[in-house]
Amino acid sequence: MSQQRSALSAVRRLIVKVGSSLVTNQGKGLDNAAIADWVAQIAELRSSGVQVVLVSSGAVAEGRARLGMSERPRTLHALQATAAVGQMGLVRAYENAFAQHGLNTAQVLLTHEDVAERGRYLNARSTLRTLLEWGVVPVVNENDTVSTDEIRLGDNDTLAALVCNLVEAEALVILTDQDGLYTRDPRLGDGAELIHNISLSDARLEAMAGDGMGTLGRGGMRTKLTAARWAARSGASTIIAHGRAERVLNRLLAGEEDLGSMLHADALRVGARKRWIAGQLQARGALHLDEGAVGALSRGGASLLPVGVRSVEGSFSRGDVVRCLAPDGTEVARGLVNYGAEEASRICGVPTREINERLGYVGEAELIHRDDLVLS
Repeated sequence: MSQQRSALSAVRRLIVKVGSSLVTNQGKGLDNAAIADWVAQIAELRSSGVQVVLVSSGAVAEGRARLGMSERPRTLHALQATAAVGQMGLVRAYENAFAQHGLNTAQVLLTHEDVAERGRYLNARSTLRTLLEWGVVPVVNENDTVSTDEIRLGDNDTLAALVCNLVEAEALVILTDQDGLYTRDPRLGDGAELIHNISLSDARLEAMAGDGMGTLGRGGMRTKLTAARWAARSGASTIIAHGRAERVLNRLLAGEEDLGSMLHADALRVGARKRWIAGQLQARGALHLDEGAVGALSRGGASLLPVGVRSVEGSFSRGDVVRCLAPDGTEVARGLVNYGAEEASRICGVPTREINERLGYVGEAELIHRDDLVLS
């Protein structure tokens, strides 16, 4: 057994994400037997001292089944209405299943605004942690009934990773209808090999993760890779496994080596404030950097000075999250900016000593201080 797999037996706070295709049995209504099986496994983990947050897709898919829809709705208002119908059945199914094991559950619905606004982020974190301390199993989903194209989290893989950061979980398990991550898409022919253990810093990962997406959900394997990288910011490794494998959760936490794909969190753990910055899916603008600034940031420990910025993009205010882009457009970092867009445009490319001459005052010497900066 590898050291990384054996470490799973020591996990005491776990995020479990279950996809739409599993929960709804490929869109044929809720699979209550499968839900009961996952709940029984979570109950067993709870009895052994493991705190579990369950992130479950399925509201839209269950709504489709209840309403007799053959296809996923395309318009936002239809998706919201379908989710509202399906959420009722989804929550009731989980509540009934956990009650069989004497466990209380709590429904937690989140939107991007709940993790983008600092106060709401802290409130969500406190609520989830309190529920766990009380022995309650939170059942988390995106609030599809009120989210819009501008604020939606995008998929529950992303949501699960952000929840992982919120509660500082030690591991994220993504249950899907695939055995794990393959060297290539297994649907495209022979030669695909299942990867059991791999580092998130391995350059081969990008080629392995395809963009395929099921008809029931919004996330493909690439979104799971992105989610794993976000989860790693709080030190959590991610395991992708088939949700219908027998006793999959119990076997994973027992360290079974050949079950699913484990993506090791080998990046440095970052503090809560920086995790919040990194988790902002909607930056308000961008700063285009020169090669010197990119090099300084990439080496770590440096603040972003105005002299290293070539141009400013977007409309943002002091304190907003902005992206820092290399000359080729690649995001190298993001952070909380000390100047609004108009001021930043007037001082970009100039030495710090000239800020006062350009603006008539010096607010901060840095455009983004290193304490407010997270490398991508």
